[in-house]
Amino acid sequence: MFSGKLEKVGVIGLGIVGSRVAENLRQAQKHVYVWSRTPKPEPNFMGSPAEIAANAEAVQLFVTNGEAVLQAIEAMEPNLHRGHLILNHATIDPATTRKAARIVQAHGASFLDCPFTGSKMAAEKGQLVYYVGGDAQVVDRARPLLALTSKHILHVGDIGDATVLKITTNMISGATVQILSEALAVTTAQGVDGRKLLEALGHNACCSDLIRMKLPAMLEENYEPHFSLKNMFKDAQLALALANATKTETPALSTTASLMFKAIQQGHGDEDYSVLASNYRKTEQAEHAG
Repeated sequence: MFSGKLEKVGVIGLGIVGSRVAENLRQAQKHVYVWSRTPKPEPNFMGSPAEIAANAEAVQLFVTNGEAVLQAIEAMEPNLHRGHLILNHATIDPATTRKAARIVQAHGASFLDCPFTGSKMAAEKGQLVYYVGGDAQVVDRARPLLALTSKHILHVGDIGDATVLKITTNMISGATVQILSEALAVTTAQGVDGRKLLEALGHNACCSDLIRMKLPAMLEENYEPHFSLKNMFKDAQLALALANATKTETPALSTTASLMFKAIQQGHGDEDYSVLASNYRKTEQAEHAG
């Protein structure tokens, strides 16, 4: 039987965030076991999720979608028992989140709905913010572990509630970057330097950390992925599904999602979602060429 201190941690999914969380856990002297569908030259890279569960007390999932979450949990099932704590950090739909929890809990193990906000740099610095849904006692057990890779842990309610909040906050992020792209396009089309927009926003109530991060990248046309367009589009689809289920109109999100899809079709899916601004740069360039 494992101890209650969560010294042995599994990380499944070694993308932009998962790989950095694993490294921070190593720096914190945890015994870290990792796995992803694509083999990586990482310490203690295991052969399967089942091997992760056989070695780790806590398992953190940083996979892409709901299907991948269920596949990882089903693969771990033969080795799950009362000592395990499974934390799902993937942004998926609430129904799949609850299904994953039922599978885990059927083996006596604990489960937390635990999406995060923060991307590449936040993960690298151990400054993520976790939204957590689940039993308060389980959250308390997980806090020391989550604190190693975060600056804040927000217990928001039951399993599924954290997922809803992650999806809805990403609605705002996606729409913000789209309207920011539009504002930059209008600014430059009127002959005003886009850097002046950044300066003006710095003194405006609508400014945010997101704008401060994304607008300089747009000005430099640097779309290195911190959070990919394809992942933001996936989250927009999740939000649209939630809205449709309650017949809630979401015109801003619907428009943004359609523009995301257009950019993905143009081959930008793996770039940062601030690449939405490139749609307008291409228009400008075509007009100047004409």
